[in-house]
Amino acid sequence: MHREFLRTGVLVALSAGAGWIGWSGDVLLLPVAASFPILWSLAQTRLQATAISAAYFLAASRGLPQGVANFYSSDIWPGTLLWLVASSAFVVVHVVLWTDRKGWQKPLRYMAACVVMAVPPFGIVGWAHPITATGVLFPGWGWWGLGAMAAGLIVMTTWYRPAAAMTLTGLWLWSAAEWTTPILPASWTGVDLEMGASLGREAGLQRQQDLIDVARARPSRTTIVLPESALGFWTPTVARFWRKGLTETDITVIAGAALIDGRGYDNVLVTISAERTEILYRERMPVPGSMWQPWRGWTGGNEAGARAHFFANPVVEVGTAKVAPLICYEQLLVWPVLQSAFHRPDAIVAVGNGWWTAGTSIIDIQRASSEAWARLFDLPLVISFNI
Repeated sequence: MHREFLRTGVLVALSAGAGWIGWSGDVLLLPVAASFPILWSLAQTRLQATAISAAYFLAASRGLPQGVANFYSSDIWPGTLLWLVASSAFVVVHVVLWTDRKGWQKPLRYMAACVVMAVPPFGIVGWAHPITATGVLFPGWGWWGLGAMAAGLIVMTTWYRPAAAMTLTGLWLWSAAEWTTPILPASWTGVDLEMGASLGREAGLQRQQDLIDVARARPSRTTIVLPESALGFWTPTVARFWRKGLTETDITVIAGAALIDGRGYDNVLVTISAERTEILYRERMPVPGSMWQPWRGWTGGNEAGARAHFFANPVVEVGTAKVAPLICYEQLLVWPVLQSAFHRPDAIVAVGNGWWTAGTSIIDIQRASSEAWARLFDLPLVISFNI
């Protein structure tokens, strides 16, 4: 019995370490998360599998309690409760699909867990997916790299795990030695802001003028990307103000905003120039709980949260380029970026408004995830965040 407790303790500690280190915000450490299937497969009971899965996910998402406390200006306990609830989907999937059967039962079940956690409905909270490390281990391989990584993760759950681990470790070391960050598309620039919680909440036109001045400071014929929620509520007045502000320039601005109607709102990206404005992109997956609140409609109340457009607009056109937009939370998931990649975009645009992540590594993790996916498909990457 003592030996079994020791074994469980070691596996749980290693799983927590894999989640903590792999999701520390350094893109080159993402492959550490790929050790999770080994630890999951070494569980000898369903209870061990529960503890191993919980340790990995809770460690990987450790910034959530502090982030929620910052967002709602509350103590740590509401965020801790949400942290535990959010982990339940990952744990339930991996516990239900765990088996102690020999042969190909375990690897096939782990493959099923990977798929289930990558797509809705469970994929809605499919953070910390080990498949995200593909871009580090197989940069430029695209869909072939994704297949190779999936095969490697599956083999990690078999008796051949030592060979798979050594192979992936060798690829990791080679990639780290040759690593290059994704390039910016020609004549594009992402602008990081430090406006804190006021971004998107300060309704005066002076804030809009400040952002116009930021855009006008860039060279002519530049496409400028501003963070999520930068423009606040998108109204005809704001649209006219921006068009007037960009008069006599050849600048295109892509910026986040909220488009409100009587049934809720869309978290969007708009494109603005001196000649025109239009809604460019509607977020596919807003943050569950704080933004996306579908239960309000289910209970007969008025829908007041952000709408999820799930599989809509995976790519959008900006001039002659096809762009894959990822707003904030979407950068932590698997299916939005893979859906966009299926449409062969020319670049990825990742934006966020992360003032509430102070004291956590959440923004670093979002940046690392976006960078890994961009390197996998060899795509230019534009990033714009507010802190």
